[in-house]
Amino acid sequence: AFYIAIFPQFMPAHVSHLAMGLGLAGVHDAEALVWFTVLILCAHQARAWFAKRRVKRALDAVTGTVLVGFGVELALRG
Repeated sequence: AFYIAIFPQFMPAHVSHLAMGLGLAGVHDAEALVWFTVLILCAHQARAWFAKRRVKRALDAVTGTVLVGFGVELALRG
């Protein structure tokens, strides 16, 4: 549905619509492949970073502080 709705806007009048549509779809697929590859590589790096003990303790401390703060706010409002 995306290709049918969007691609005709980018096709010149005097070209093969099939060839131009396949070309645009190919470019879109190539961009998606590059984007998802970057996301996977970044997620892999983030996983290694989050696995460090110091980072885990810091995230636990921040999360605990936020949850206690929400609890205090809820107790004071109720």
